[in-house]
Amino acid sequence: MPSVVDVIANLRALADLPGVPERITAAREACERVRWHEALRRRIPEAAAESRVRGAQASAALEGATVPLDLVRDVMRGAAQWPLQPDPVELVARGAVNATAESEHVRSLVASAPLQALARLHVAAASDLVPSDQLGRPRIEAESSSEFLDLGAAPLASALRDRLELLVAVMTAGAAVPALVVAAVAHAEIATTRPFVRGNGVVARAVERALVQATGLDPTGVVVTEAGHAAQGGPAYLGALAAYGTGSPEGLGLWIGHCADAIVAGAVQGEQICDAVRAGRLT
Repeated sequence: MPSVVDVIANLRALADLPGVPERITAAREACERVRWHEALRRRIPEAAAESRVRGAQASAALEGATVPLDLVRDVMRGAAQWPLQPDPVELVARGAVNATAESEHVRSLVASAPLQALARLHVAAASDLVPSDQLGRPRIEAESSSEFLDLGAAPLASALRDRLELLVAVMTAGAAVPALVVAAVAHAEIATTRPFVRGNGVVARAVERALVQATGLDPTGVVVTEAGHAAQGGPAYLGALAAYGTGSPEGLGLWIGHCADAIVAGAVQGEQICDAVRAGRLT
């Protein structure tokens, strides 16, 4: 396994790939516009809560579970509940809602205790989808994952230890690496490695959201990163992940560019949220 120093050097190299520095700058500037929006002077919690609502809906949609935004909002603010006997779509959506909500609570852990953060997010995402003995832990021998099959077969459980060590090194890289690169690579590593039997995509997007906040790129938590991915379409999302999986400079650059575009689009939606908060359209 590469040392932490090697991982940081490799991540820095990704930040210098052709076209990537400009995308990093664009994402940072988009987040700064949100950060200094007038509505956030006193109402960050309100705007961040709405961001999680929209992020949860978008994350669920990327899993093929489309649910009304008003339902997600009402569930997350405690004004509604899921059906007593939810259908498969509602089960997946509930996992996305729970994991996106939990991202707020693990933001202090993703860069300091990544495995603990991953475990908590997986419990939130998959409590209704897998047996209790599979929650919050990586796959073991004889367990596989049928998610992201367009990316090829999931790595064997025996290979997960090294990949998770790499993921931890990425998530704890700190200020030595641009925040966008850290968040993008962590997202892709979870999605391509598939450490869990189910819930990997939801966990990957929740980790990205938490890292974008924890690393200071979006300290307000108002940028809707998940909606930025969804806006580009499911095929583009999977295609960019597949490009990352090739390990080529071109593929890695394509994925990081995709994530940068997602953050820019998510920041635009964040500004719309701020406008609605300032105008009193969100209560």
